[in-house]
Amino acid sequence: MALTLSSVVNCESQEEVDVLWEKLSEGGKPGQCGWLTDKFGVSWQIVPRVLVQLLQDHDAEKSQRVMNAMLHMTKLDIARLQLAYIRR
Repeated sequence: MALTLSSVVNCESQEEVDVLWEKLSEGGKPGQCGWLTDKFGVSWQIVPRVLVQLLQDHDAEKSQRVMNAMLHMTKLDIARLQLAYIRR
């Protein structure tokens, strides 16, 4: 039986996302939507806290634009997520 371990890290800023992404992906492999696998095979999702707020907005159209933007990212980019949120 193989054990799979994954963790989600909520970040306050793009700087925190960038630092964690760089350190954890070193020797590992980036994935989609903020996911990466470190050099030990542990999966991590590096998520800016603002993403949850944007996805839970009562305006379904805004939330869907944010989701679509996220689906095209590897490392999550707060500015691009916010731009998708406000774009009409």
